[in-house]
Amino acid sequence: MSEPKVLWEAEFDDKVKGYYLWSAVLMLCIFIVTIPIAVIYLFVGSWILNKYLENLHCTLTERTLEIKKGIFNKRESTVPLEKITDLQMFQGPIMRYFGVRGFRVETAGQSNSATGGSLVNLIGIVDTHGFRKAVLDQRDRLQGMTVAGPAPVLASEPTDDRLIETVAEIRDALHRIETKLESSNG
Repeated sequence: MSEPKVLWEAEFDDKVKGYYLWSAVLMLCIFIVTIPIAVIYLFVGSWILNKYLENLHCTLTERTLEIKKGIFNKRESTVPLEKITDLQMFQGPIMRYFGVRGFRVETAGQSNSATGGSLVNLIGIVDTHGFRKAVLDQRDRLQGMTVAGPAPVLASEPTDDRLIETVAEIRDALHRIETKLESSNG
């Protein structure tokens, strides 16, 4: 079987490293006893985040959305596009400060309440809106929907003359039904 055609290989913004680093430090500084851990994390966390971002990949193919991530425990997810119900965008205040966005991949029939009902969360994709639109447009193409413009005319669709003829047949059939109903009630 041949490799699927890659439509978009997502790139991750370098600003996402600052978001992950400083949001963790902020959370550790909330409790006074964890401030020393926050200082250590500033030094070690940078290395860990570099490794994490090196292993973070998101690829849109003709039929799937492929996500790879992890440092020690590698995780690969292949989500069929026809199963995707939505790509929910999100951006919290710290994300806004660093200029990054995220989205959640939601699929039909998933019941993973541990992640808030989403299959995968991705933060920091460059041109998040464009990537989201490309995924949803490709999903719609696979489902036979049009993404823009009028629906294409299929060869099996009736022409105007055939349509008028069909409507006339329906009108005549309704008239016959009404006549029979009147005669059986009368």
